[in-house]
Parts: sequence; C-alpha cells; structure tokens
Amino acid sequence: MVNAIRLIATSTSATLIMIGAITIAALIVGIGVLDMGITGALALYFVVWWIMLFAVLPFGVRSQLESGEVVAGSEPGAPAAPALRQKAIWTTIVSALVFNLTILLLPLAGL
Repeated sequence: MVNAIRLIATSTSATLIMIGAITIAALIVGIGVLDMGITGALALYFVVWWIMLFAVLPFGVRSQLESGEVVAGSEPGAPAAPALRQKAIWTTIVSALVFNLTILLLPLAGL
C-alpha cells in the first residue's frame, strides 16, 4: 500500500482524484449510517481532515541538516523532501477512518 501511495503521489492529478474518491466514499458512508445532513457531514469531515493533517505532517520528515544537503540561505532544520502529496493521501485515508468512527460514536454520546 505504501508503494502504491508513493506511485500515485508522483502525479498531482492522480493525487487529487484519490483524495476526492476517498473523501466522497467517507461522506457517503458517514451520511448513510447516521441521518446527518450533507452540510454537517462536510463540516465535520473538514475539521477532522485538518486535525489529521497536523498529526500526519511530522511523519518521515528529515531535515536538510540530517540529510547532509543544506541549501544555501535556508534553515538547516527545514525539510529536505516534505512529500506533501503522500501526506495528503495518508491524511485523507486516516481522516476517512476517524470521520466514520466519529459518526458511529456520536449516537452513543447522545448527539
């Protein structure tokens, strides 16, 4: 799965299609399980996605200093290869799982 995500992340259009497909699938499942409106589901998914983005961002980051190639004029602690497309895909996958888990647990909380 990791290699498939790396391959998909080489193309911006493939990355956007993958993110869109996972997001739509998560929203359809979430709306189908609980009688949640589309607007509420989108708002909840948006919040979950951004929280998960901040959780996923630090994974696998190597600084320029650690990689041994510091670009002149840049901060040595800056990422050497941030891999943002891969992180966007991973964020979407994790967000879909957390969103649907949240949708399942909301009735238990009485919400």
